[in-house]
Amino acid sequence: MTILDRFTLTDHVAIVTGAGRGLGAATAVALAEAGADVLISARTADQLDGVAEQVRATGRRCVTVAADLSDLDAVAALAQTAYDELGRLDTVVNNVGGTGPRDFLGTSAGYLERAFSFNVSTAHVLTRAAVPLMLKDDDGAQKSVVTISSMMGRTADRGFVAYGTAKAALAHWTKMAAQDLSPAIRVNGIYVGSILTSALEFVAGQPELMGQLEGKTPLGRVGEPEDIAAGVLYLASRAGQYVTGKLIEVDGGIQQPTLDLGFPDVTA
Repeated sequence: MTILDRFTLTDHVAIVTGAGRGLGAATAVALAEAGADVLISARTADQLDGVAEQVRATGRRCVTVAADLSDLDAVAALAQTAYDELGRLDTVVNNVGGTGPRDFLGTSAGYLERAFSFNVSTAHVLTRAAVPLMLKDDDGAQKSVVTISSMMGRTADRGFVAYGTAKAALAHWTKMAAQDLSPAIRVNGIYVGSILTSALEFVAGQPELMGQLEGKTPLGRVGEPEDIAAGVLYLASRAGQYVTGKLIEVDGGIQQPTLDLGFPDVTA
Protein backbone atom coordinates (compact mmCIF):
# COMPACT_ATOMS: atom_id res chain seq x y z
CA MET A 1 0.00 0.00 0.00
CA THR A 2 1.31 3.45 -0.93
CA ILE A 3 0.51 6.59 1.04
CA LEU A 4 -1.95 7.64 -1.68
CA ASP A 5 -3.87 4.39 -1.21
CA ARG A 6 -4.79 5.61 2.28
CA PHE A 7 -6.89 8.35 0.71
CA THR A 8 -9.11 5.93 -1.21
CA LEU A 9 -12.63 4.85 -0.22
CA THR A 10 -13.14 2.13 -2.79
CA ASP A 11 -16.64 0.63 -2.57
CA HIS A 12 -17.43 2.47 0.65
CA VAL A 13 -20.84 4.08 1.12
CA ALA A 14 -21.21 7.60 2.50
CA ILE A 15 -24.07 9.90 3.42
CA VAL A 16 -23.61 13.63 2.88
CA THR A 17 -26.30 15.99 4.14
CA GLY A 18 -26.83 19.49 2.80
CA ALA A 19 -25.32 18.25 -0.46
CA GLY A 20 -27.28 20.23 -3.02
CA ARG A 21 -24.54 22.85 -3.39
CA GLY A 22 -21.48 24.34 -1.73
CA LEU A 23 -19.51 22.30 0.77
CA GLY A 24 -21.83 19.31 0.70
CA ALA A 25 -21.81 19.06 -3.08
CA ALA A 26 -18.02 19.34 -3.28
CA THR A 27 -17.67 16.73 -0.54
CA ALA A 28 -20.00 14.25 -2.24
CA VAL A 29 -18.06 14.53 -5.50
CA ALA A 30 -14.71 14.21 -3.70
CA LEU A 31 -15.80 11.04 -1.88
CA ALA A 32 -17.01 9.59 -5.17
CA GLU A 33 -13.70 10.43 -6.84
CA ALA A 34 -12.03 8.52 -3.99
CA GLY A 35 -14.20 5.48 -4.77
CA ALA A 36 -17.31 5.82 -2.59
CA ASP A 37 -20.95 5.49 -3.49
CA VAL A 38 -22.96 8.27 -1.88
CA LEU A 39 -26.41 9.18 -0.69
CA ILE A 40 -26.94 12.91 -0.86
CA SER A 41 -29.77 14.87 0.65
CA ALA A 42 -30.95 18.46 0.65
CA ARG A 43 -34.21 20.33 0.18
CA THR A 44 -34.02 21.04 -3.57
CA ALA A 45 -34.34 18.08 -5.94
CA ASP A 46 -32.96 19.94 -8.97
CA GLN A 47 -29.75 20.79 -7.15
CA LEU A 48 -29.34 17.19 -5.99
CA ASP A 49 -29.81 15.94 -9.54
CA GLY A 50 -26.96 18.15 -10.71
CA VAL A 51 -24.63 16.84 -8.00
CA ALA A 52 -25.72 13.26 -8.69
CA GLU A 53 -24.74 13.70 -12.33
CA GLN A 54 -21.22 14.70 -11.24
CA VAL A 55 -21.00 11.74 -8.87
CA ARG A 56 -22.13 9.26 -11.51
CA ALA A 57 -19.61 10.70 -13.95
CA THR A 58 -16.91 9.27 -11.67
CA GLY A 59 -18.40 5.80 -12.14
CA ARG A 60 -19.92 5.64 -8.66
CA ARG A 61 -23.56 5.19 -7.60
CA CYS A 62 -25.59 8.02 -6.14
CA VAL A 63 -28.94 8.06 -4.33
CA THR A 64 -30.72 11.38 -3.92
CA VAL A 65 -33.21 12.17 -1.18
CA ALA A 66 -34.96 15.53 -1.41
CA ALA A 67 -36.10 16.33 2.13
CA ASP A 68 -36.51 19.10 4.65
CA LEU A 69 -33.55 18.32 6.89
CA SER A 70 -34.92 20.42 9.72
CA ASP A 71 -37.29 17.45 10.12
CA LEU A 72 -35.33 15.14 12.43
CA ASP A 73 -37.34 12.07 11.42
CA ALA A 74 -36.42 12.70 7.79
CA VAL A 75 -32.76 13.06 8.75
CA ALA A 76 -32.72 9.82 10.73
CA ALA A 77 -34.36 7.93 7.86
CA LEU A 78 -31.40 8.66 5.58
CA ALA A 79 -29.30 5.99 7.30
CA GLN A 80 -31.64 3.11 6.50
CA THR A 81 -32.20 4.39 2.97
CA ALA A 82 -28.46 4.44 2.30
CA TYR A 83 -28.08 0.93 3.65
CA ASP A 84 -31.04 -0.43 1.74
CA GLU A 85 -30.18 1.24 -1.57
CA LEU A 86 -26.38 0.96 -1.53
CA GLY A 87 -25.84 -2.15 0.57
CA ARG A 88 -23.71 -0.89 3.42
CA LEU A 89 -22.76 2.27 5.34
CA ASP A 90 -19.25 3.44 6.19
CA THR A 91 -19.19 7.22 6.48
CA VAL A 92 -21.56 9.94 7.62
CA VAL A 93 -20.81 13.58 6.81
CA ASN A 94 -22.97 15.85 8.96
CA ASN A 95 -22.83 18.93 6.78
CA VAL A 96 -26.38 20.28 7.01
CA GLY A 97 -26.68 23.34 9.24
CA GLY A 98 -26.29 27.07 9.25
CA THR A 99 -28.11 29.96 10.86
CA GLY A 100 -28.30 33.55 9.68
CA PRO A 101 -26.62 36.34 11.64
CA ARG A 102 -28.90 38.32 13.92
CA ASP A 103 -28.40 41.04 16.51
CA PHE A 104 -28.51 39.98 20.16
CA LEU A 105 -31.89 41.48 21.07
CA GLY A 106 -33.37 40.07 17.89
CA THR A 107 -32.25 36.55 18.83
CA SER A 108 -35.19 34.95 20.60
CA ALA A 109 -35.01 31.74 22.61
CA GLY A 110 -36.87 30.05 19.78
CA TYR A 111 -34.29 31.20 17.23
CA LEU A 112 -31.48 29.90 19.44
CA GLU A 113 -33.24 26.56 19.89
CA ARG A 114 -33.83 26.20 16.14
CA ALA A 115 -30.15 26.92 15.49
CA PHE A 116 -29.18 24.20 17.96
CA SER A 117 -31.59 21.70 16.43
CA PHE A 118 -30.54 22.38 12.83
CA ASN A 119 -26.81 22.25 13.55
CA VAL A 120 -26.50 19.77 16.44
CA SER A 121 -29.62 17.63 16.72
CA THR A 122 -29.46 16.77 13.02
CA ALA A 123 -25.94 15.40 13.47
CA HIS A 124 -26.96 13.44 16.54
CA VAL A 125 -30.07 11.78 15.13
CA LEU A 126 -28.41 10.81 11.85
CA THR A 127 -25.33 9.42 13.54
CA ARG A 128 -27.43 7.58 16.12
CA ALA A 129 -29.47 5.98 13.33
CA ALA A 130 -26.35 5.17 11.31
CA VAL A 131 -24.19 3.51 13.97
CA PRO A 132 -26.00 0.13 14.14
CA LEU A 133 -25.92 -0.08 10.35
CA MET A 134 -22.25 0.90 10.16
CA LEU A 135 -21.40 -1.89 12.61
CA LYS A 136 -23.26 -4.59 10.62
CA ASP A 137 -20.36 -5.12 8.22
CA ASP A 138 -17.37 -6.39 10.19
CA ASP A 139 -14.96 -6.41 7.27
CA GLY A 140 -12.22 -4.17 8.61
CA ALA A 141 -13.32 -1.12 6.62
CA GLN A 142 -12.79 2.25 8.22
CA LYS A 143 -15.98 3.63 9.78
CA SER A 144 -16.12 7.36 10.33
CA VAL A 145 -18.28 10.37 11.07
CA VAL A 146 -17.27 13.88 10.02
CA THR A 147 -19.04 16.99 11.26
CA ILE A 148 -18.88 20.43 9.68
CA SER A 149 -18.48 23.08 12.35
CA SER A 150 -17.27 26.66 11.81
CA MET A 151 -14.53 28.98 12.93
CA MET A 152 -17.37 30.88 14.61
CA GLY A 153 -17.61 27.92 16.97
CA ARG A 154 -14.12 28.70 18.31
CA THR A 155 -14.01 32.50 17.96
CA ALA A 156 -16.53 35.28 18.61
CA ASP A 157 -18.07 38.05 16.56
CA ARG A 158 -21.05 40.36 16.87
CA GLY A 159 -24.27 39.04 15.37
CA PHE A 160 -23.49 35.33 15.59
CA VAL A 161 -24.66 34.36 19.07
CA ALA A 162 -27.05 31.67 17.77
CA TYR A 163 -24.86 30.36 14.96
CA GLY A 164 -21.61 30.43 16.91
CA THR A 165 -23.14 28.81 19.99
CA ALA A 166 -24.64 26.01 17.89
CA LYS A 167 -21.38 25.38 16.02
CA ALA A 168 -19.43 25.36 19.29
CA ALA A 169 -21.89 22.80 20.63
CA LEU A 170 -21.45 20.72 17.48
CA ALA A 171 -17.68 20.78 17.94
CA HIS A 172 -17.99 19.53 21.51
CA TRP A 173 -20.56 16.94 20.45
CA THR A 174 -17.92 15.67 18.02
CA LYS A 175 -15.41 15.16 20.82
CA MET A 176 -17.95 13.49 23.09
CA ALA A 177 -19.30 11.20 20.38
CA ALA A 178 -15.76 10.13 19.53
CA GLN A 179 -15.35 8.88 23.08
CA ASP A 180 -18.62 6.97 23.02
CA LEU A 181 -18.04 5.37 19.61
CA SER A 182 -14.35 4.48 19.89
CA PRO A 183 -12.70 2.30 18.81
CA ALA A 184 -15.22 1.09 16.22
CA ILE A 185 -16.08 4.45 14.67
CA ARG A 186 -13.89 7.53 14.43
CA VAL A 187 -15.62 10.91 14.85
CA ASN A 188 -13.91 14.13 13.78
CA GLY A 189 -14.85 17.53 12.45
CA ILE A 190 -13.73 20.64 10.64
CA TYR A 191 -13.75 24.23 11.82
CA VAL A 192 -14.63 25.77 8.46
CA GLY A 193 -13.30 29.22 7.65
CA SER A 194 -14.59 31.69 5.08
CA ILE A 195 -15.45 29.62 2.00
CA LEU A 196 -16.83 31.04 -1.23
CA THR A 197 -20.31 29.51 -1.18
CA SER A 198 -23.82 30.95 -1.23
CA ALA A 199 -23.48 31.57 2.52
CA LEU A 200 -20.77 34.13 1.77
CA GLU A 201 -22.62 35.89 -1.05
CA PHE A 202 -23.59 38.78 1.24
CA VAL A 203 -19.94 39.51 2.00
CA ALA A 204 -18.62 38.65 -1.46
CA GLY A 205 -20.99 41.20 -3.00
CA GLN A 206 -19.50 44.03 -0.94
CA PRO A 207 -15.86 44.75 -1.87
CA GLU A 208 -15.20 46.59 1.40
CA LEU A 209 -16.31 43.64 3.53
CA MET A 210 -14.53 41.17 1.27
CA GLY A 211 -11.36 43.21 1.60
CA GLN A 212 -11.70 43.16 5.39
CA LEU A 213 -12.10 39.40 5.40
CA GLU A 214 -9.19 38.74 3.07
CA GLY A 215 -7.04 41.16 5.04
CA LYS A 216 -7.70 39.26 8.28
CA THR A 217 -6.87 35.91 6.64
CA PRO A 218 -3.13 35.13 6.69
CA LEU A 219 -3.35 33.34 3.33
CA GLY A 220 -4.96 36.46 1.89
CA ARG A 221 -8.01 34.84 0.30
CA VAL A 222 -11.23 33.05 1.06
CA GLY A 223 -11.35 29.30 0.58
CA GLU A 224 -12.99 27.06 -2.01
CA PRO A 225 -15.46 24.24 -1.26
CA GLU A 226 -12.86 21.73 -2.41
CA ASP A 227 -10.57 22.86 0.44
CA ILE A 228 -13.15 21.53 2.87
CA ALA A 229 -13.87 18.43 0.78
CA ALA A 230 -10.18 17.53 0.93
CA GLY A 231 -10.28 17.80 4.71
CA VAL A 232 -13.33 15.55 4.88
CA LEU A 233 -11.61 12.97 2.69
CA TYR A 234 -8.59 12.94 4.99
CA LEU A 235 -10.74 12.44 8.07
CA ALA A 236 -13.00 9.82 6.47
CA SER A 237 -10.29 7.71 4.89
CA ARG A 238 -7.46 5.57 6.22
CA ALA A 239 -5.22 8.62 5.87
CA GLY A 240 -6.80 9.77 9.14
CA GLN A 241 -7.03 6.35 10.74
CA TYR A 242 -5.21 7.45 13.91
CA VAL A 243 -7.34 10.57 14.39
CA THR A 244 -10.53 10.76 16.43
CA GLY A 245 -12.21 13.37 18.59
CA LYS A 246 -10.42 16.18 16.77
CA LEU A 247 -11.45 19.24 14.79
CA ILE A 248 -9.07 20.51 12.17
CA GLU A 249 -9.04 24.20 11.26
CA VAL A 250 -9.41 24.71 7.51
CA ASP A 251 -9.64 28.48 7.56
CA GLY A 252 -6.63 30.08 5.89
CA GLY A 253 -5.11 30.77 9.33
CA ILE A 254 -7.73 33.31 10.41
CA GLN A 255 -7.94 33.88 14.14
CA GLN A 256 -10.60 36.57 14.55
CA PRO A 257 -13.03 37.50 11.76
CA THR A 258 -14.69 40.61 13.28
CA LEU A 259 -16.41 42.13 10.28
CA ASP A 260 -18.61 45.18 10.53
CA LEU A 261 -21.98 43.80 9.43
CA GLY A 262 -23.83 46.77 10.87
CA PHE A 263 -25.22 45.17 14.02
CA PRO A 264 -25.89 47.84 16.64
CA ASP A 265 -24.31 48.34 20.02
CA VAL A 266 -27.21 47.63 22.40
CA THR A 267 -26.27 50.69 24.46
CA ALA A 268 -26.37 53.01 21.45
